[in-house]
Amino acid sequence: MTTSALDQHRHENAGSPHLAAALASIAEHGVEHVYYQAVTITGRVVGKVMPARHFERAAVKGVQQHRTAMANLQSTREGVLLGGGVHAAEYTAIPDLDTFAVLPWDTSFARVFCRLYEPDHLAEGAGAAYSCDTRGVLRRVHREFSERTGLELRTGCEPEMTWKGEGLEGRFRPGSSPAYHLEHLERNRPIVKKVIAYAQALGLDMIEGDYEDEFQVELNFMYDHADLTADRLVTYRQICKQVARELGIEASFMPKPATGMMGNGCHHNFSLWRDGVNVLEEPGVSELHLSEVGRHALGGLLAHSAGAMLVNGSTVNSYKRYWDAGQFAPSQIDWGMDNKTCTVRLSANGRLEYKLPDAAVNPYLSHALMIAACEDGLKNATDPGEPTQGSSYDGAQELRFGKLPLTLGEAIGAFRADEVLTAALGEELSTLLVDYHADEWARFCGYVTDWERATYWDDAP
Repeated sequence: MTTSALDQHRHENAGSPHLAAALASIAEHGVEHVYYQAVTITGRVVGKVMPARHFERAAVKGVQQHRTAMANLQSTREGVLLGGGVHAAEYTAIPDLDTFAVLPWDTSFARVFCRLYEPDHLAEGAGAAYSCDTRGVLRRVHREFSERTGLELRTGCEPEMTWKGEGLEGRFRPGSSPAYHLEHLERNRPIVKKVIAYAQALGLDMIEGDYEDEFQVELNFMYDHADLTADRLVTYRQICKQVARELGIEASFMPKPATGMMGNGCHHNFSLWRDGVNVLEEPGVSELHLSEVGRHALGGLLAHSAGAMLVNGSTVNSYKRYWDAGQFAPSQIDWGMDNKTCTVRLSANGRLEYKLPDAAVNPYLSHALMIAACEDGLKNATDPGEPTQGSSYDGAQELRFGKLPLTLGEAIGAFRADEVLTAALGEELSTLLVDYHADEWARFCGYVTDWERATYWDDAP
C-alpha cells in the first residue's frame, strides 16, 4: 500500500523530537492557544486557533480549512468563488513542528506554520500535497532543484514598509531626503526597539536597519536557506502589525503609498551554494566579479523576469513603484555592477540583489520562481549580456530580455506566456494566480478613481 504525503507527515510528527519540545514549551510558558497558520497566494496569513491542550492531537491529525482560503475566499465580479467554489473539498493542514514558537507579546499564545494536503476521503489524490499551498510549493521546488543540481538558494530580504502615526512625519530640507538620518530613527525608536525585540525572540537574527524615506523604515535580518527566509519574512510582517497595534499607529506593506514617495520594495539578495561553498564567487578574485555559474543563473533570472512580475508585483498598486522613475525601483530588465538603477545588482562578490519584488510579495512564490528561472539559465547557459553602464532610467540600454510589464494586466500576459515558470508552479496554482489577478485587474479597470474625477469632471466643453 502506497503511503500518501499526508500520512508520511503525520507519521513524522508523531515521533518527532520537535513535538516533545513544543509540548515542553507549552507547559513552560503556560501557552493556552495555538495558531495553525498557512499563507495564501497573495501572502495573507490564514488559519485556525485551537486550545493548546489539543496540540498533541492536532500535530498528527491536523486541522481542516476550506481550500478557497488560499485565494482569500475571493469571489470574482461574476460571483465565482476562486479556488474551487463553495462545494470544493477542504484541505488538511499539518504543522511543521520545527516552526512552533511562543508569541513574545503574549506568551499564552503560540503559532506554528503548516503544510497543506488533500483530505483523506477523496476518491483520487487523497493525501497528496495540495498544489496551491504556496509554502509547500517552495519546499518542493527547492528540494527538486537541489536534487538535480546539488545547489541551494540562500537569500536575505530587505522589507521596506510604511509607518504612519502622530509624530512620525518627516522633517527635512526641501529638495533633500531624510534617508539615513539618525534623528528620524530616534523618532521611530519605539518601533525599532519593539520590532527587533520581538523578531529576535521569534528566531530572526536582526542585523541592521535604516530610515529610508518619510514614514519608511527598513530593518533587515540575516540571510539563510530560502525556505527559512520566506518563513521569517512572513513572521516579520506579523510582528510589525503587532507593534503597530501596541503603539496605536499604522503599519503597511503597500508597495507605493503615494506619488513621489519612495515605494516599499523587498529586494531579494541571493547566492547559490554547493557543499558549503558559494558558487557565484571565485577564489582569489578581489574585483567585483561573477562566476560563470553566476552569470548563467543571472541570465535565467533576467530572461524570466517579465513572467515573474505577476508574483514580484502582484497588485495594481505595485506598478506605480516602477513607473516613478528615479526612486530606485527598476524600470527595465537589466543588470549592473553595483548599479542601483538596475533590475539585478551585483552588490558584492558572490551576491546578487534582485530588486523587482515589492513589500507585498508572497515570498514562497517569489523564491520558487527565482529557483526555476536560475535553473533554466544554468541549463541553457543563458548569457546575461554586459552590465549596464550609467543610469537605467535614461532608456538608452538594449532591451536584451524584452520589456518589463508596467501594469498588472501586462504581467498576467507575461506570466501566461512563460512555460518555465508556470510548469514550476504547476497548472492548478498557475491558473489560480491568473484568475485571481485577472479579476483584480478587471475590478480596477472598472473603478472610477479620484484622478479621473479631478482630470475630467470639468474638462468639457
